Amino acid sequence: MQIIRYEAGGATHVGAAGDDGAVRRLAVPSLGSLLALPLDEIRSVVERGGPVEDGVPRRLPPVDGRTEVWASGVTYVRSREARREESRAADVYSLVYDADRPELFFKSAAWRVSGDGEPIGVRPDSAVDVPEPELALVLNAAGEIVGYTVCDDVSSRSIEGENPLYLPQAKVYAGACAIGPGIRPAWEVPDPGALGITLVVRRGDQVAFDGATSTALLHRTLDELVSHLFRCTHFPEGAILSTGTGLVPPMDFTLREGDVVEIGVEGVGTLSNPVVAAVPEAFAWLAARAGDPAR
Repeated sequence: MQIIRYEAGGATHVGAAGDDGAVRRLAVPSLGSLLALPLDEIRSVVERGGPVEDGVPRRLPPVDGRTEVWASGVTYVRSREARREESRAADVYSLVYDADRPELFFKSAAWRVSGDGEPIGVRPDSAVDVPEPELALVLNAAGEIVGYTVCDDVSSRSIEGENPLYLPQAKVYAGACAIGPGIRPAWEVPDPGALGITLVVRRGDQVAFDGATSTALLHRTLDELVSHLFRCTHFPEGAILSTGTGLVPPMDFTLREGDVVEIGVEGVGTLSNPVVAAVPEAFAWLAARAGDPAR
């Protein structure tokens, strides 16, 4: 089962999509309102379900309202090595990898997130842009793990490498965050600490890059990351916390317009996104959709 946002009848709804493809509309006005509830109530709403939608509704990114997207950095050995390769201040990343406090940063407001099949962007002012395939935690207002989804934490390696203080420009821009296709409930994932993660970048008929890793290689526990995120911050409609990447292409690789990025997380789902230039006009539809919840 997946908890999804979708469009049907000119409006946006929240539903439970079964393995048979049937979507049952849940009795909540938004995903954010669902994440405002305690975990046991969320499970009750999801398992109770509702009326079955006709046909196959169009899915939207599984985040809305006041739910924020945050991300974790340098949580795998490979991400530490990659940051050191690209950076003029390599020691910063070695220090944070072993520090008591993890690196956490704001990634996206809900309305800026692309969903499955929607475009992601590469910055025209960046020489090296990469996908970062990650398991993302879906958290309720109490900081409980409600479920898991797939996140592409699209990043500019060249901008971050120039100066760590440029992190927001390297990480937060039009088309820099994709999440989907839905949320696998936590009660259906027995061991999130041993999930395979795959990345394939297709360029025409060729595979430009591919790789695989596992959440078993995470340097920090999921509970540790959640604890730090919620330590001094209130999330009234929950948060999505991406847990960092164990797959980073080499410095001679960069995404190009026309590429298609496919990320799979075992037992959670597969997220696929075409790549376009991250210019404002290419993502104006995100603002338009935010102004019209039915879009």
